[in-house]
Amino acid sequence: MNVTSLMHRAAVGGVLATTGLLSLTTLPAAAETERTTPDCDNVKCVALTFDDGPGRYTDELLDILDENDAKATFYLLGSKLDSYTEEVERMVDEDHEVGNHTWDHADLADLSAGEIKEDLDRTDKAIKDVTGQMPTTMRPPYGSLSDTARETIDKPMLLWDVDTLDWQHRDPETTVDIAAEETDEGSVLLFHDIHETTVDAIPDVLDTLSEDGYEFVTVDEMMGSEVESGSAYSDARSLD
Repeated sequence: MNVTSLMHRAAVGGVLATTGLLSLTTLPAAAETERTTPDCDNVKCVALTFDDGPGRYTDELLDILDENDAKATFYLLGSKLDSYTEEVERMVDEDHEVGNHTWDHADLADLSAGEIKEDLDRTDKAIKDVTGQMPTTMRPPYGSLSDTARETIDKPMLLWDVDTLDWQHRDPETTVDIAAEETDEGSVLLFHDIHETTVDAIPDVLDTLSEDGYEFVTVDEMMGSEVESGSAYSDARSLD
């Protein structure tokens, strides 16, 4: 019996079979590469942190971080979550960290213990409702803390040692220059993703610091279990 030569484009894998006996070959799907968390005891880690969001530029920022395999920590305002739930879900899906930055940026030094607790609890709940996770750290607006606040807050309080002042000058080049000049191993850098000029600066921030050998990790990855509830930290060097 003669075998007729057949040409068939395989539906799976896009493989052409041009032999006398038709054979379909399925190509294996590309395996996702699981990220290996940098060992901050052996490499130079820094934590990029973004306050006052989420906002209209957050999604673009997440694109930039993803393209550069960089992780960050976002200190969120509870009052904004309903408007940007997809962005917040994406933060967690892409292994960024989210933290509590109060409901609407109140100065905690002006509040009573009861008001502080109510504000932070309300924000925690809003974040957990969206992400399924309870924030493990918080950042006081303006870095402002009273004795009452320190005694009331039951999370580690994350401040910063590199203030890019991006909210003030609104100049991408200045943001990059400050980050390059002031960053050291274990630094916590402060940015605000509610400003387009900040997001515009981040590609150059990443390139510049990468050239100096820095790895971009979350606060938890850099400081982890060494931080304690009720204590304030500005960088990882303070843990030594």
